Amino acid sequence: LWHLMLTQQGYIVASVDNRGTPAPRGRAWRKALLNQFGALRVHDQSAAARAIARRPYVDSTRVGVWGWSGGGSSTLHLMFRASDVYRMGMSVAPVPDVRNYDTIYQERYVGLPTSDSLAYRDASAIHFVDGLRGDLLVVHGSGDDNVHFQGTEQLVNAMVAANKAFTMMEYPNRSHGINEGQGTTVHLYNLLTRYLKEHLPAGAMVVQ
Repeated sequence: LWHLMLTQQGYIVASVDNRGTPAPRGRAWRKALLNQFGALRVHDQSAAARAIARRPYVDSTRVGVWGWSGGGSSTLHLMFRASDVYRMGMSVAPVPDVRNYDTIYQERYVGLPTSDSLAYRDASAIHFVDGLRGDLLVVHGSGDDNVHFQGTEQLVNAMVAANKAFTMMEYPNRSHGINEGQGTTVHLYNLLTRYLKEHLPAGAMVVQ
């Protein structure tokens, strides 16, 4: 419903499955992410964004991305590694460094830290913060017991060290769904909507 509301206010909304996403497209599709967990997502998602932006009714200078959890991680990768495509990003509950996440998930696609260190680096957006050019909002619940809040704290430290401008919103003691407490869900989506309107306003294209 939130995406529908955005379209009613003049935004074009698209959802694209890159290779490796859980869809019935076969083994090769699912296994394509192996040892290129970050690079492949950046390649596929940015290629789709460029293709969409070539349509005559799309303004290629105003492309944004957002996601939650794995989608939040993808948002970081795209903002850091495809900064020529994305002007604004909103990353909710991301995994900035895959070394901090569940082994049963990460080792399936990235191998072992001791033998696949380059794959772990590629999969971890925290190593690419120098590439940030656009506007970035990071949101996380400090009580997240799935994607631990400490990962976002590490990301914040990395962006501070790189002197990157960004916006951060912490929801105290909320879990991965960021839905505990009166008014939390409404507040979160109001935050996302407000940030989107301020940093990527909808409107007619300017033709020069």
